[in-house]
Amino acid sequence: MELTQKQKNLDEIINNAGSVAISGHVRPDGDCVGSCMAIYNYIDTYYPNVDVHVYLDPIPDIYKFMKNTKKIEQVDKENLPVFDLFIMCDCHDTGRLGDPAKIFKKANRSFCVDHHLGDDRIADDNYIFPLASSASELVGELIPEDRLTKEIAECIYTGIVTDTGVFQYQSTAPSTHRMVATLMETGIPFSRIVDETFFQKTYNQQRIFGYSLLKAKLHFEGRIISLFLTKAELDEYQVLPKHLEGIAAQLRETKGVDVALFLYQTDDEGGFKASTRASASCDINLAEICSRYGGGGHAKAAGFQIKMDPVEAVKKVVAVIEKELIKLG
Repeated sequence: MELTQKQKNLDEIINNAGSVAISGHVRPDGDCVGSCMAIYNYIDTYYPNVDVHVYLDPIPDIYKFMKNTKKIEQVDKENLPVFDLFIMCDCHDTGRLGDPAKIFKKANRSFCVDHHLGDDRIADDNYIFPLASSASELVGELIPEDRLTKEIAECIYTGIVTDTGVFQYQSTAPSTHRMVATLMETGIPFSRIVDETFFQKTYNQQRIFGYSLLKAKLHFEGRIISLFLTKAELDEYQVLPKHLEGIAAQLRETKGVDVALFLYQTDDEGGFKASTRASASCDINLAEICSRYGGGGHAKAAGFQIKMDPVEAVKKVVAVIEKELIKLG
């Protein structure tokens, strides 16, 4: 589905701001990093007198090729600056911002660019389109085409590629491909970006992927697949949570599966992060299901956090998913 365009660009948003902070959600993925760094590099290139900062959790190494990722900062809780403008990317919930939420609340003005479902419009100005492929595509819309540099295009392309699963998800629209064509015209190494950020895996990642497929279980006549990984298992395979990206999508690709549920332990206190994925042919609303546990996301890709025995958590959530699938027939 095509997006309804707004008559807005990034220059109007910056609007004489002398200082700008940029941030996205905790545990940043490719779209979060790509959208934040695209805006950072735009301001750094065309507004050299603006004091611009980007605040993110430590990012995966595969995204560090983007220009200026070395300038990513973590919030100094003892010294919270006041910015003229705070730009929030790939998130419109301060609960998912982490420590940068403290800076958001102190900023004189705020802007949000996002594509997740939800009714919250917490910024002063919002550019939120849930049907968009990615926050990065929306950032691309905000940047005048004649000011699109190769370095900025690399950031936007990375975000689009990773959040569309290399253009296989239903959120990929004609507008997405038109945007990508424009990005490619800047000379970006698109094949390398796809390979290194989406397909390549370390040896330990391949091992945990294989172990995950062996441990996964089918439910509801094979229409639901589940998996949980404990911290002990992550330690055994020498991987961190950031290395698990792609497992939920891989589970979803199992023939006959409508919904995949993947949990992994995030702390020693029994906290788990849950990710859900639905097949293209399934009309289930995973964002609505995950919202029952304080999470959210997209209709076909959503998540939440839960502190519960993982066996019981899987049993509980699978039962909810099963009920929704029964309603759909």
